[in-house]
Amino acid sequence: MGNCLGFSHKFVSTTNALSGPSTSKASRSTTTTGTLSTSSGSTFEQSTSSGVTIDEVFPDGRILEAPNLRTFTFAELRQATKNFKPDTVLGEGGFGKVFKGWLDEKTFAPSKSGLGMVVAVKRLDSESMQGLEEWQSEVNSLGSLSHPNLVRLLGYCWEEKELLLVYEFMTKGSLENHLFRKGSSFETLSWNLRLKIAIGAARCLAFLHSLEKRIIYRDFKASNILLDSNYNAKLSDFGLAKNGPMGSKSHVTTRILGTYGYAAPEYVATGHLYVKSDVYGFGVVLLEMLSGRRALDPRYYDGQYSLVEWAKPFLAERRKLPCLMDPRLDGEYPLKGAFQAAQLTLRCLAGVPKSRPSMKEVVETLEEIESGKGHLREPKGVSHRNKARSHGKAPVHPGLPPKDRYEGHGTAHASNRSPKTRVSARSMHET
Repeated sequence: MGNCLGFSHKFVSTTNALSGPSTSKASRSTTTTGTLSTSSGSTFEQSTSSGVTIDEVFPDGRILEAPNLRTFTFAELRQATKNFKPDTVLGEGGFGKVFKGWLDEKTFAPSKSGLGMVVAVKRLDSESMQGLEEWQSEVNSLGSLSHPNLVRLLGYCWEEKELLLVYEFMTKGSLENHLFRKGSSFETLSWNLRLKIAIGAARCLAFLHSLEKRIIYRDFKASNILLDSNYNAKLSDFGLAKNGPMGSKSHVTTRILGTYGYAAPEYVATGHLYVKSDVYGFGVVLLEMLSGRRALDPRYYDGQYSLVEWAKPFLAERRKLPCLMDPRLDGEYPLKGAFQAAQLTLRCLAGVPKSRPSMKEVVETLEEIESGKGHLREPKGVSHRNKARSHGKAPVHPGLPPKDRYEGHGTAHASNRSPKTRVSARSMHET
């Protein structure tokens, strides 16, 4: 098998492991280095002998000298997930279902339910339109890179037709669930938390874009941003990641894959993929975080189905911005900071790639906004009593009763599924 992302010099062990499916049910190898700690926000964190975490040593991320992955047998993962029982399902996507599993913290051997380290096990669905290529892309990307805002891939399994991936378990689930789902498990994200999440995700994209062999993520969306117990954002699902242009080239031409509503217009129209195509996707997610609305929502119509098209007039004018902001924020956000975020969103959503900021610029702008996050300002003439009404007041949405205008943003699987579709040059299928 070839290396999808061209990192062959970084994948000595992984390339050998991926040369074909394992035929030995008992074969296993552990290449994990360092020690394991459960004191972090996620359930897995590498640490040095001094107790300092790898993320603290390399806060800006790094390319690993050797892959840091465990090869699991199918029998091990079946035991870890209680034979893939339905009650262990965390969610479902285009690749297949994600199951909750338990491993011994030191040996990574399967452990009893509720004991040891919790992990997430993604298993390829035999009927999935995604397959070996995306699975290998994920192993190659996450197996070679380390960054505080990148979800950790702990290992993989390839036996006959069985393809599985094992990740650190992210306690708070996806950003999508917190923005759009209801229930006691999904509290409304405050302005400060939304900024924190946006900055974390932006740092990860900036890291990918800064590599000598730049990586274009290609499928940036709220469902692919996972949160640990401290709401630290980590980017997941690298199945569509692709090497960026080399030398003086501005773009790469590739088959059109991604998600409607998030994919950059130039990519959808021509198949030309730019590094700044990722910036457009980031702009869409930032807009979702500001508004509390999905990128595409069939509940809205008459020009409001597409969030980007509907929102642009509100982003451009400070006096209109409160009509855009998520009413669940209850007006608790700095007007100046919100407008700065709106202006940044507009720049990210520019129709021409070269007009968009780099992800490095995006990070710097968001950090500047965050530095003033504690200064909440009231608009003139608005009292605390009617503040929520003023900031959360929604424009009229024809055809929808008032109570539905910002409620019930569609349904989604508990895992990171939304009613959007991946785009293909020849066909379209659910994510």
